[in-house]
Amino acid sequence: MEDDCPNGVNGSGNLLPITSLRTISSSNSISMHTNQSQGYVPLAAKGHKESVYALAMNDSGTLLVSGGTEKVVRVWDPRTGSKTMKLRGHTDNIRVLLMDSTGRLCLSGSSDSMIRLWDLGQQRCVHSYAVHTDSVWALASTPTFSHVYSGGRDLSLYLTDLATRESLLLCTGEHPILQLALHDDSIWVATTDSSINRWPAEGCNPQKVFERGGSFLAGNLSFSRARVSLEGSTPVPVYKEPTLSIPGTPGIVQHEILNNRRNVLTKDTSGSVKLWEVTRGIVVEDYGKVSFEKKREELFEMVSIPTWFTVDTRLGSLSIHLDTPQCFSAEMYSADLGIVGKPEDDKVNLARETLKGLLAHWLAKRKQRVGSQPSANGDVLSGKDVSHRSIAHSRIEVDCNAENDAMVYPPFEFSTVSPPSIITEGSHGGPWRKKITDLNGTEDEKDFPYWCLDCVLNNRLPPRENTKCSFYLHPCEGSAVQILTQGKLSAPRILRIQKVINYVVEKMVLDKPSESVNPEGTFTPGLVGGQLTHSVIGDGSYRSGVKPWQKLKPSIEILCNNQVLSPDVSLATVRAYVWKKSEDLVLNYRLIQGG
Repeated sequence: MEDDCPNGVNGSGNLLPITSLRTISSSNSISMHTNQSQGYVPLAAKGHKESVYALAMNDSGTLLVSGGTEKVVRVWDPRTGSKTMKLRGHTDNIRVLLMDSTGRLCLSGSSDSMIRLWDLGQQRCVHSYAVHTDSVWALASTPTFSHVYSGGRDLSLYLTDLATRESLLLCTGEHPILQLALHDDSIWVATTDSSINRWPAEGCNPQKVFERGGSFLAGNLSFSRARVSLEGSTPVPVYKEPTLSIPGTPGIVQHEILNNRRNVLTKDTSGSVKLWEVTRGIVVEDYGKVSFEKKREELFEMVSIPTWFTVDTRLGSLSIHLDTPQCFSAEMYSADLGIVGKPEDDKVNLARETLKGLLAHWLAKRKQRVGSQPSANGDVLSGKDVSHRSIAHSRIEVDCNAENDAMVYPPFEFSTVSPPSIITEGSHGGPWRKKITDLNGTEDEKDFPYWCLDCVLNNRLPPRENTKCSFYLHPCEGSAVQILTQGKLSAPRILRIQKVINYVVEKMVLDKPSESVNPEGTFTPGLVGGQLTHSVIGDGSYRSGVKPWQKLKPSIEILCNNQVLSPDVSLATVRAYVWKKSEDLVLNYRLIQGG
C-alpha cells in the first residue's frame, strides 16, 4: 500500500497504503504513441530482446535512443518505430542515456562504471570516461553539451569536461544517486534516500569549478579509476554540504508479515519500527528506533493462518497485493476479531471483509445511483451481470455465512482522512489507480476485476483450497474415558480445541448404557465424518439431548504428541506447531484428575 507521493508523505508522517488487485504482464518492446481521432494509439518499436532501462530523445523528436541489459545503444526513428543503428561498446547494462538538442551526440552511463560519448553521425564511440568506481545511474549536461555531471552507485557526483577529459569530484553522500537536474548555478540530486539535495554548480561557466584544483584526468579503461581508488589516491570533494535540502518521509526498507496475517512489521530508513494493521491500512504502534529482529521475536504468536496477501516495499511504502483465489483462503471467527453483535462462531473471510472496507465509499455511492439514472452507454453491468460473467470464468462458491449487505465491521474500516489508494490490473477496462474516497459510483463495473465485484456485490467467492482439517481422536493410553465415535473426523482448520473438548464431553460414556448415545453422532459446527450435532451454550450447559451424567461437567484435556493443548488454539495451529507432519492429525484426550 502507498499514497500519491513517491515516498508516501502525508500530514501524519506515516506511509499511506495501497491495495493492488492485479494481473502481472511484461514486454520488451518500446511503446510510442500517435495521435489518432479517438486518442493515442501505441506504436511498438520492436527489436530489444531483453529489458529496456534508459531512453533519451532530441529536441525535435526525430531520434530516440534506448539501452538496457543487452549492453548496446539502439537508435530509432520514433515517427515510424524503425531501428536506424545499433552501437556497441559497453560491457554491462546501460542504465542512463542523454542526447544533445541536435541529436548528433549521445552520452551513456553503464553498470560497467563507464561513461561513453557517441557520435551518431559517425555511428561510433568517440570518447570513454573512467570517472566512477561503480555503476553510473544519472547524467546531466550543460546547455552546450560541453560538460557532464554524473552520479551513481558509488555515492559520488562528478563534473567532467567532455573535450579535455578533466574530471572533478563535487561531493559524496551516503546514498546512491538516481537522478540529476541542472538549473542555473545549482544541481538537484535525488538518491535512494527520500530527501532531495541542492548542490552548487556553475551551469553557465562550469570551467570556474576546475580553478579550485583537485581535478584528475579521466582514463579510458573502467579499471583505471577503481585502481586509483584502491591505491588510496581518492579525489577530495569540492563541497561538503548541500546548499538546500528538501526532507522526505523515510522510506520502508524492511518488512515482515506476522503470523496473525493482519499485521505487518516495518522498518524505515531512519531506523523507526512500526506495526501496521493491513485490514484497516493504519499504523497501530510506533515503536521508535528499536531492533527490528527483537521486536519481531517479541510479537511472535503461535498461530497458523493461511497467507492471503503479499507485500512489497520497493517504492519505500507499503503495498498490499490481493491475487485471486489465494486471497480468499484465510478465515477467522468473529470473536477473535472482536466484532460485537455478530455470533462468536461466525466465520469471517478476511479478504472479503477487507474488500468491503476498501470499496465501502464506492458501494454507498453506487447504491444511491443504481436505479436512479440510466447508464450513459448502456454497458454498465448489474450485480446479476457480474455473477453471470464470473460463472463464465470459473466455478464459484457462495459465502452463506455473510450477509448480503455493505456493512463494514470495525476491524475493516479504512480511514477517510488518510485513505489508501487502489491499483487494479487485469480488469476489462485496463489498469487504473484511485484513492478509495475518490470512487464516486459512476465507474464502469468492467473497470473492476470480475472476482472482486462478485465478492462484494454477490457474496460469491472463487473456488478455494480445502479449508477442512482431518484428524483422529483417541483416548490416552490407560485412560478409562471412552467416546462413541468411529473413523476419521473433519472440521474447519480454524476450529478451536475447546470445541473438541466439548465434543469429547458430549460423547463420553461414563458407565452408562451405550445405546443412550447415538454411535453415529458427529462433530459440532462444521465437523464432518463423525460430526457433533449438539453444541455448548455460553454458560456451559447443553442444548437438546442433555444426558443426566453430562451435568457433572467432567474436565477433559486434549493432547498432541504428549503435549497438552490450550483450549484457545486452532486445529491449524496444532498441526503447524505441534504435530508437524504431513499425515492426518492425531489428538488424544483424557480426564483431568480431580475433574
